[in-house]
Amino acid sequence: MSRDDAAALRDTELEKDRARYGLIAVVMSNVAIAGVAVFGVWRLDGDKAVIVGVLTAAFTAVSSMTTAYLGIKAVSNTARSIALGSVPRREPARPAAKDPAPETGSGSPAPAAEAPAPPAQRAP
Repeated sequence: MSRDDAAALRDTELEKDRARYGLIAVVMSNVAIAGVAVFGVWRLDGDKAVIVGVLTAAFTAVSSMTTAYLGIKAVSNTARSIALGSVPRREPARPAAKDPAPETGSGSPAPAAEAPAPPAQRAP
């Protein structure tokens, strides 16, 4: 095994560990938030207005934490793949070659087609 292979293997294992422990941290914090919310609802003894507030805050915290983790992980994976050059590069678009206008029987070019009319405006 060459040095490059060993380094690639270490990098792969490091990424797996980061993903595993990051996911564990997010799941554990979500469980902790849910536990605190359940305890809070249990202690409120049926005050529905406050229970709704507690559950809304807990749901917001769990969804924000999970979304942040997944977003950061996606950006990290994309940046890593670009840095390693595993994403195919896109070539810039080439300008289309203009076709010569078709000629009519008289030897002069045919008139250009009219542009389509814009859509009608809706009345309020």
